Amino acid sequence: MRTTRTTLAVASAVLCLAAASACSAPSDKNKSSSGSDSSAPIKIAVVDAQSGENSALGAWEYKGAKLAVDEWNAKGGVDGRKIQLHLFDDKGDPTTGTNIASKLASQGYTAMIGTAESGVTVAMEPTLQSARIPNITSGQSPQIIASKDPFVFLNGPTSTTYDATLAKYVIDTKGLKKVAMISNNGSYGKGEHDAFLAELKKRGLSPTTDQVVTTSQIDFSAALTTIKKTNPQVVFIGSEEVEAGLIVKQARSLGITAPFAGAAPQGTPVYISTAGGTHADGTIVSSPYLSNDANAQTKAFATAYKAAYQQTAELHGAKAYDGTSIVLTALKNSHGATGKKLADAIRATRYDGLLGDFSFDDTGVGIFATKIGVIKGGQLTAAAS
Repeated sequence: MRTTRTTLAVASAVLCLAAASACSAPSDKNKSSSGSDSSAPIKIAVVDAQSGENSALGAWEYKGAKLAVDEWNAKGGVDGRKIQLHLFDDKGDPTTGTNIASKLASQGYTAMIGTAESGVTVAMEPTLQSARIPNITSGQSPQIIASKDPFVFLNGPTSTTYDATLAKYVIDTKGLKKVAMISNNGSYGKGEHDAFLAELKKRGLSPTTDQVVTTSQIDFSAALTTIKKTNPQVVFIGSEEVEAGLIVKQARSLGITAPFAGAAPQGTPVYISTAGGTHADGTIVSSPYLSNDANAQTKAFATAYKAAYQQTAELHGAKAYDGTSIVLTALKNSHGATGKKLADAIRATRYDGLLGDFSFDDTGVGIFATKIGVIKGGQLTAAAS
């Protein structure tokens, strides 16, 4: 199913590229989103799944982005101009994402926040690049930055960073060398798979078994039975939170007791609730954001998030908050620039955020470190060193 959707996305992207030349792409001059009126509101799009399996991700992202915009608007916006935040539902589908990218190009959006999904980000990239719309994505697959698109930026580390930190802890620190792998074949899962496998190879290790499942799969009994036979000390999992939770839940029912280890999706409330708190306990998580109480900045964010939404802040909201804050800072520093000038201003922005100190390289990556957490009692907590 993922292959079919990806093929359609590529075909759609080609059509969008052809159409983009007819669209009125923003210039690099200091123009408003709605024409030459430099006092008009600045239009920024949030594109994320608001429906489907990954809708929780999209909801978290929108809340983080909206919180940042609301704070800036309360202080007067950017050079007196208000920020308008418009939400689009990509349904976690690359084809839907490319259609939305064409809308953003034709409707004068200044920048885009999202998506949370690597596959959708990759599908939208050609159209956004042609329209010269900077995009700060929460995707983390190395595939996103492979082309060094000057309009794409990540609001977190790549899978390479997540998995290098994870392997260092699991293998080097904990001494767990019998590692089984299970990953899905989507853009995110493949990125995680390739990055962690590379770390194993650096250490002269091979997985006890390397199971690849599809993004739409719900029965993992065959793959998990194979994993159980290899008696691993730990199971690496490369999948989004809902699928990962189902994998862990089914693994425990088959009698697999080894801990699971993965990146940020395995630290979210959706993963824990899907797997079941007891089943998820012991999961080792690589993430740039572990706690709302890490410092004064995370405490302030968590307090504001709670006041706005009556919910506890978490990683994806923090990522979107950081990404949106970076765009708004760049808009301020460039006095409302658009297109390539705004992209250059984003790249030049140094931002001390919730996830760390952002300093973008020429690939669009600005954060190069994660931390290790462990789920205990249904909560993600910092791991003991």
